[in-house]
Amino acid sequence: VQLVESGGGLVQPGGSLRLSCAASGFTISSYIMRWYRRVPGQERELVAAISSDGGSTNYGDFVKGRFTISRDNAKNTVYLQMNSLKPEDTAVYCCDAKQIYTQREYWGQGTQVTVSS
Repeated sequence: VQLVESGGGLVQPGGSLRLSCAASGFTISSYIMRWYRRVPGQERELVAAISSDGGSTNYGDFVKGRFTISRDNAKNTVYLQMNSLKPEDTAVYCCDAKQIYTQREYWGQGTQVTVSS
């Protein structure tokens, strides 16, 4: 069982990145998928979440319409499109899969996003 994030990197303020989280060893179609971010010395923050069928999403208050979470269950992958990036968005972004009725949960290792000029 594995979640592997990709798509991070260095981007200038105002730029965009698209993160991907590919699952293997299990099928994400029955899992809520979430993106979190973490900065050393700070609490982990929920960035975005999407229901198992993709019909419902929610975002951290700081997102303010800049990010979009989506999923492709056929590809067993979830995405995070990030636009209008700010230096304060610099963090390691991790994805999480949670199956509510079993409480089974899996985490990825994360991908570094650095927003700097």
